[in-house]
Amino acid sequence: MIAKNPPNITAARIISSSIVEITWKTGEILSVDLHHVIDKNPVFEPLQDIEFFNRMTADEWGHALEWPGGLDIGSDRLYDMGREQAGLPTIRAFNEWMERNEFSLTTAAEAIGMTRRMIAHYRTGSRPIPRSVWLACIGWDCQHRHHSRHQRKAA
Repeated sequence: MIAKNPPNITAARIISSSIVEITWKTGEILSVDLHHVIDKNPVFEPLQDIEFFNRMTADEWGHALEWPGGLDIGSDRLYDMGREQAGLPTIRAFNEWMERNEFSLTTAAEAIGMTRRMIAHYRTGSRPIPRSVWLACIGWDCQHRHHSRHQRKAA
C-alpha cells in the first residue's frame, strides 16, 4: 500500500554516483541508494551517466526527485527505500501489519497501546514510525502467534 500522504521532500543533495541524501518534511534526513533502481529498470538507465544523475532536482512540491526528460522517482517510494535502507520501519510494512491482522485504526491502537490518531499518522506517512512502535507491532505478532498455537494444542 502506498502512503496516502507521503512526506514531502524539503531538500536533496547527491552524495555519490547513486546515493542521494533527502531531507523530509518530517525532519528526517535519509540517504537513499538508488543503484538497484538504476541497474534493474531500463527506464532509469540514463542515471548511470554521472553527469546526467547530477542534474537531479526535487520537484517544487516535494513529491519527487526529477531528472531532465521527465524521469522521476516519487517521494513515497524514496521515503520507504530510505527508511528500509536505514533499518527503520516503513509505511508499507506498517500497513501490511495492519492488513495481516485485519486491524482498523482503533483496533491497531488498542493492540499496541497507542492513540487512534497516531496510528492514522503512521499509516499515512504524516509522521515517521518510531522503532519502538514497530517493535511493539512485532511483539504483538509474536505474542498473538504464541497464544494461537497454545489454543490449537488445547483443542
